[in-house]
Amino acid sequence: MRLITAVLLAASVFGATAAQAEMKLTSKDLTSGKSMADAQVFNSFGCAGRNISPELVWSAAPEGTKSFAVMAYDPDAPTGSGWWHWSVFNIPANVSKIATGASGEKKLPTGAVEGHTDFATSGYGGACPPAGDAPHHYQFTIYALSVDKLPLPETAPGAMVGFYVRANTLAKASIEVTYGR
Repeated sequence: MRLITAVLLAASVFGATAAQAEMKLTSKDLTSGKSMADAQVFNSFGCAGRNISPELVWSAAPEGTKSFAVMAYDPDAPTGSGWWHWSVFNIPANVSKIATGASGEKKLPTGAVEGHTDFATSGYGGACPPAGDAPHHYQFTIYALSVDKLPLPETAPGAMVGFYVRANTLAKASIEVTYGR
């Protein structure tokens, strides 16, 4: 019995070390569970933020990752389908960071493409929930993809980008923040 217990214990220890770490997403601009800073809030539609895209840093992408995509989404928007605030796809596999303010400043990694938001523009569109709503949740997710490139134009809306991203996802990690006014 002791031999079986020892073998099972050894298998679980060695199996755990052989398993890949879970993909992680961090940001100096976003803290999971906290309110979004004014720097990342939209500057229109009645909101007076600075509309600066946040820094995103990721690690532990799985083996076989050929590219990455970033999606920012508000599931609480009163549209019946949420609100797409940002999509960036065709991020090369050797990249692990997007700098603060990279959107719209031509500072995204070479080859990366920004799709259209539900504000009908490409690039980052910050939080701007309706006044008086309960704080909305904003999900920033990095996806490790099994393909080098998604076959999409930069005019692709968030829902279309999301369709292709989810069809090719190997792993993902998210930060969820809130914002209300």
